[in-house]
Amino acid sequence: MRMFTLSMLGLCIALAQSGAQAAPSLTLQPGQSDNPAAQWLAPLPFMKQAERVQLSAKALQLVDAQGRVLSELAGRFEALDHRADARGVLIATLDKRRQQALLARLDAGGQWRAPLYLPKTRYAIEGLCLYRDSARNDFLFLVGEEGVGEQWLVAQAGQPLAEARQVRALSLPPQSEYCQVDDSTHSLYVNEENVGLWRYEAGSEAPLVREPVDLRAPFGGLAKAAAGMAVVPGGLLALDPGAGALHLYQRDDGQWQRAGQLPLPGLDEPERVSARVRDKGLDLLLADDQGTHRARLGWLPKPVANAQAPVQLSAQVQTDGVPSLGDAADDPAIWVNPSEPQRSRVLGTDKKGGLLAYDLQGKQLQDLRVGRLNNVDVRSGFQLGERQVDLAVASNRDHNTLHLFAIDPASGDLSDIGQVPTPLEAIYGLCLFKEATGAIHVIANDKDGRFVQYRLDGRTGKAAGELVRSFSTRTQSEGCVADDRNQRLFVAEEDVAVWSLDARAETPAQLEQVIAVGGPVKDDIEGLALYHGAKRDYLVISSQGNDRYVVVEAQAPYRLRGSFQVGLDAARGIDGASETDGLDVTSANLGGQWAQGMLVVQDGRKRLPEGNQNYKYVSWADIAKALKID
Repeated sequence: MRMFTLSMLGLCIALAQSGAQAAPSLTLQPGQSDNPAAQWLAPLPFMKQAERVQLSAKALQLVDAQGRVLSELAGRFEALDHRADARGVLIATLDKRRQQALLARLDAGGQWRAPLYLPKTRYAIEGLCLYRDSARNDFLFLVGEEGVGEQWLVAQAGQPLAEARQVRALSLPPQSEYCQVDDSTHSLYVNEENVGLWRYEAGSEAPLVREPVDLRAPFGGLAKAAAGMAVVPGGLLALDPGAGALHLYQRDDGQWQRAGQLPLPGLDEPERVSARVRDKGLDLLLADDQGTHRARLGWLPKPVANAQAPVQLSAQVQTDGVPSLGDAADDPAIWVNPSEPQRSRVLGTDKKGGLLAYDLQGKQLQDLRVGRLNNVDVRSGFQLGERQVDLAVASNRDHNTLHLFAIDPASGDLSDIGQVPTPLEAIYGLCLFKEATGAIHVIANDKDGRFVQYRLDGRTGKAAGELVRSFSTRTQSEGCVADDRNQRLFVAEEDVAVWSLDARAETPAQLEQVIAVGGPVKDDIEGLALYHGAKRDYLVISSQGNDRYVVVEAQAPYRLRGSFQVGLDAARGIDGASETDGLDVTSANLGGQWAQGMLVVQDGRKRLPEGNQNYKYVSWADIAKALKID
């Protein structure tokens, strides 16, 4: 078939700046078939002659380079995306008759498995695309009319789940019909037909925040509209069907740059494109109303070094959601039952209403509606009149007080025993410290960086406290934790660093830097917790800005031991944890999976499905193994 070459028109900003590549050129071959959608396949070890997956009028097909059908699934489908590996091909499409999204799986043996249908939506599905995260969880994004969208967990390592599970609802731009995901950068691209192209974070724990890739003129380089897209390493291709043009983009230093604009004469408003890298260029499949067309593009984006994926762990248990809506859960504390560790409890604040208690299976046992409690901590052995109890103390933002609760050492039940006033104007974070004499101290802070330290006394049967020390950080702090064994205190100045100082009230508050913002820690620095190991102690830090948990040794020189994320667990149906405020950890043997202790983290974004915030439990044995710590 006759071939012809088109010179590049429009801008070539990025390439002109770098001087690294020649201007792109496009060689286009006119229409070959009537397939409304087609995508290149990566080489399949089990079906080496397979070249592409496509939709015909009556089937979903795998075809070879000569257009011969190698395998097909009968049906009337529209929209198409896939992921392929050595074990098979996972294909997402839309059943036109049933108006339902489905997952089709072609195994390495060449056999089609029974399709997995997603539940019927209350809106018309306009487009869909697949995403495989770094833990090989497979998700399907649905794009509906009027800006409605959803993300579903549909498979694990290409194997469809028995039942798809909705992860979250999405508010997308109106007039959206096409989407694509770059798995390597976790980027979801969505078109807004008469406005432009947008990028979102694709991760299941990501916030729903968008950034523009390109906009319609005069605000960007698109002449008339934005339609189908194709992801290539380090770049993106997008169609402007009204102008009959293909736009090229690449990302450099975190900024999108237009790398070229190519006309597509002879094509009738092309709306879909697929691309594959071959011989220092790209093979394209372009679809318009006349069918699918091949093209050869003499261009590749500049290589982009992808950031190393963080260590991924998962939670074994999640708690019931807190009662209040919105940003409500904040800080946990672990109370260890001295006689029956398996009956230990996790306390958690609902900062819109009170204090909650959960068992080790995550079931809520108590709900004390006593006010806006922000942070909580526990210590054992508090003398309350003639009886000895364990103690929980929380920062009460309604009254700027220290709110005390007795914990029955046998049952773990909580009871309100009063409040201690403070001079703070906006009480915020809080932690407890037990000095060598057995006296329990509360260290609380204000949003202006001021800390106050109180020695508690309950010998009269009522809660009382004496102010014994004050100190400050330059800016806002919240999280803190005390190391009773070594008489040290760690405080988190949110946008600056974690500091260490002597916890004893009679000593000067001289701050020593543990770890600063930058590198593995990204502001805000939130919760702090201390794990007492057999050989050394570890400080666990909530790095809220990148949804990670950083572990450093708790003695100078505070050696960094690693960081991790808490990701989604498809088998358990537990979402990951992100935007974490408070956390706590214990080294106590709580039995079973908690034999080496456990970490509890607040989850700022409840997904799978969406709901009220809650707390996640992570086995310390998993953390120690992943980070190679003892």
